[in-house]
Amino acid sequence: MSYTPLYVICGYLVLLLGLGVFSARFFRGTSSDFFVASRSIGPFMLLMSVFGTTMTAFALVGSTGKAYTTGIGVYGLMASWSALIHSAVFFLVGIRCWAIGKKYGYVTQCQFFRDRFESPALGYILFPILVALIIPYLLIGLLGAGAVMGGVTRGMFPEAFASTNGAIPPWLTSLVICGVVLTYVFLGGVRSTAWANTFQTLVFMVTGIIAFFMIARALGGLGEATGLVEANAPDLLAREGLIGKRQFLTYMFVPLSVGMFPHLFQHWLTARSAKTFHLTVVFHPICIAVVWVPCILIGIWAAGSPDIGLPAAKANAVLGVMVAKLVHSPFLSGLLTAGILAAIMSSLDSQFMCIGTMFTNDIVARVVKKRALSDAQKLWVGRGFVVAIVIVTFLFSLANPRKVFDLGVWCFSGFGSLFPLVFAAVYWKRATRTGAIACVLATAVTWLYFFARADFGAAPEHETLVWGMMPVAFIFAASCLGMVLGSLATKPPPENIVRKFFPDRREQKAD
Repeated sequence: MSYTPLYVICGYLVLLLGLGVFSARFFRGTSSDFFVASRSIGPFMLLMSVFGTTMTAFALVGSTGKAYTTGIGVYGLMASWSALIHSAVFFLVGIRCWAIGKKYGYVTQCQFFRDRFESPALGYILFPILVALIIPYLLIGLLGAGAVMGGVTRGMFPEAFASTNGAIPPWLTSLVICGVVLTYVFLGGVRSTAWANTFQTLVFMVTGIIAFFMIARALGGLGEATGLVEANAPDLLAREGLIGKRQFLTYMFVPLSVGMFPHLFQHWLTARSAKTFHLTVVFHPICIAVVWVPCILIGIWAAGSPDIGLPAAKANAVLGVMVAKLVHSPFLSGLLTAGILAAIMSSLDSQFMCIGTMFTNDIVARVVKKRALSDAQKLWVGRGFVVAIVIVTFLFSLANPRKVFDLGVWCFSGFGSLFPLVFAAVYWKRATRTGAIACVLATAVTWLYFFARADFGAAPEHETLVWGMMPVAFIFAASCLGMVLGSLATKPPPENIVRKFFPDRREQKAD
């Protein structure tokens, strides 16, 4: 058994740490730089940061495992909808949020919503809900990393880790990943995060393409690989029968989650100008195709390969097992695994960072506002909470794991159902604080109901459908009703708020 893959992975992690330490040298030592990189990020780095943040273990590990059990229709469920909806949200919502955030100095969503709806209570209600939804999102990354490393290192350490078939146990992988990410986030904040995300996004895109062609070659070529599926699992090549039409249609609500991701909101605020978004809007769909197509095909090929034979419960490990079994070069196997970990870590760092930012600015700074925090104190509060949330997430990862894709869908369903809040905030002048609070509470209550009904994410997806539709459709509907009815039942917002957030075009300065 060659240990070369493990050496390559360790080398990559050391290189990433070195980049994080180097990028921290550009840290300006202010809370503004720590939380939003002094709003100085350019077009290419914004594209890489935003794309790297959205392409999590859900996209790589989760989509491969879901395709392994469900088939090619998975691409339509998430990738095709995401390619269309993500860019539309960036254009319609992201640029507006950036402009408002820059004008009034916001660094978090809660600050924006508090001022927009004149409601300090809204921030306190929204903060725990956002954190509660981010925790499963963080777990997706750690579960994905553990599954991939388990598949690649299986049999390497038969004596040390007998309980995991000689593979590095998930808890150890989670511990190392958390330690690496925490180090560069702690040192340089969102600036180091942007640098690391840019590097890691390039790494996982390039290595993903390499993995795809090497696995296809090992199976005898694209035609032969597809032939194996036609012979052994033909049902996976057809959407009909495995994914219902109403289920497929209601999946469109899930990608709306990018409009309410707090870590993505924070990345929007780092942009240098509105023009910085152009590259992201245009190329984000292309990047999605580059990543999702290979992953889904690999998952289908795994189902058709007689040498894989993983039970559905182990679907998280499919990508790692395919790399370990079919990429016969130990060096390349390690490189490809490092690429998968890069995708996972490029999301974890932004999520850790945004939680620290929200806690500092939305909770601590407001609680102690009578004796305002100094800039240095804000930095250390933010860093301290990042450390705390990393520890909590690691401890949660030790519990019984769920399937990465299914857990991701639940997480995104919650964020996606909150989309009416941000859309109304930037487009509907009549939206009021009562409507906003009703929107958030309706989302939280209905999401929790459906999540509990699905055995807290453990139930198979087909058992969670209601009248053939995804639960997110009903949660989204409740959210919209809360916003519309709550707003129409109360007085319109005062004129000064309307002018502040909806200025006359003549009052707006050119970018």
